[in-house]
Amino acid sequence: MKEEEVILVNKENEQIGTMPKMEAHEKALLHRAFSVFIINDKGEIMLQQRAASKYHSPLLWTNTCCSHQRVGESNIDAGKRRLQEEMGFQAELEELFSFIYKAPFDNGLTEHEFDHVMLGNYNEEPDINSLEVESWKWMSPELVRQDIAKNPEEYTVWFKIIFEKFYQHLFKLN
Repeated sequence: MKEEEVILVNKENEQIGTMPKMEAHEKALLHRAFSVFIINDKGEIMLQQRAASKYHSPLLWTNTCCSHQRVGESNIDAGKRRLQEEMGFQAELEELFSFIYKAPFDNGLTEHEFDHVMLGNYNEEPDINSLEVESWKWMSPELVRQDIAKNPEEYTVWFKIIFEKFYQHLFKLN
C-alpha cells in the first residue's frame, strides 16, 4: 500500500507540491491539514483519545478528528471523509478559520501545518475505528479548558494550540 501523501503549501496556502506524509513530518515542511470539532446540542465537544498504536501521541486526548486533505479534495470533503473513517458517522461541517502552527514531537517528527478548523453538530454515539481511536467522550468547552490547564500531558500538542483558538472563536460568536 502506497503511503499517503500530504499537500505542501506556502504561507498563503498555495499548493507547491506533494510528499509522502512521514517525509514531510521528518523534514518539518509546511503542509495542508484540517481539524474537526463536533459539538452536540448541549454545547459539549466530542473528544477522541488516540489509539495506542498511533506512531505519535498515542492515548492522548484531542479534537474529534484531524488529518490531511488529498489532492483535489476540498477541506469540507476531507473533514467528512476522515470523520467517517475515524468516528464512524457523518455530519455537515463548516469552516471556521485557518492558521499555521509548528509542533515538534519527542520521536523526531514535526507537525508544521496550515490547519483548517471545522465545526459540525452531532448528538449520537460514534462508531469508533479502533485502529485510530481508543476512546471518546463529551466535554463542555469550559471543562476542556480547565482540564488542559490541570493535565496538559494528557492532550496532543496540536490540540492545546488549536483549542485555545477554537475556544476564543466559539465565544466570539455567542
